[in-house]
Amino acid sequence: MTHFVLVAGAWLGAWAWDEVAGELRAAGHDAHPLTLSGLAEKAGVTAGQQTHVQDIVTEVERLDLRDVVLVGHSYAGVPVGQAAERIGDRLRHVVLVDANAAVDGESFLSGWPSDEVRAAIEDNGGVWPPLAAADYAGQGLTDGQIASIVGATPHPGATLTEPAVMPRPLSELPGLYIKCLLDGDEPMPAAAELLKSDRWELVNMNTGHWPMFSQPRELARILHESVASP
Repeated sequence: MTHFVLVAGAWLGAWAWDEVAGELRAAGHDAHPLTLSGLAEKAGVTAGQQTHVQDIVTEVERLDLRDVVLVGHSYAGVPVGQAAERIGDRLRHVVLVDANAAVDGESFLSGWPSDEVRAAIEDNGGVWPPLAAADYAGQGLTDGQIASIVGATPHPGATLTEPAVMPRPLSELPGLYIKCLLDGDEPMPAAAELLKSDRWELVNMNTGHWPMFSQPRELARILHESVASP
């Protein structure tokens, strides 16, 4: 049985994967949505970048999972990439969903204009509040879905600014990158570099940056197909 460990991006917890997890289980897989420290039901827990990496590693080891697919959405691509390297032969492959790729010495905020995010973290006591509802327009989301994200947990700022630690490049591990086209046609530079590896594949989705809400069945289908063939 394939075990999917599902980690959502900034502000979100395990709840974001409810529909995707249900679809995966119906297809015969085991799905483990994971809430990272400081978010959702773990709000208030102090967290840095390595806290989130350890959250993922601990979950895999606690459940003694094998044949693991680590799925990281958006921000979560950074801790997921590090955890993938650390769980060794438990890993089947990595899936990054419109995500940032982990690069040694680089943070989530590296490689894109981040002054506004850093200012927001400073102005809000060390956390990054969810964006305003208008910022989610054009991403294929319903008003209810936007309200859920806007009402989610402010994100621990240190996890966004602290650097990743990668003893070897993520490109050496097997992986799939899912690009959500309503959020731009091209992956970010670190992800584009990752896709030069013959161990990584690219799949496009015609939806926005939060496909677990906008197209959960299609996302689950892609995840299923990533393990359906040898």
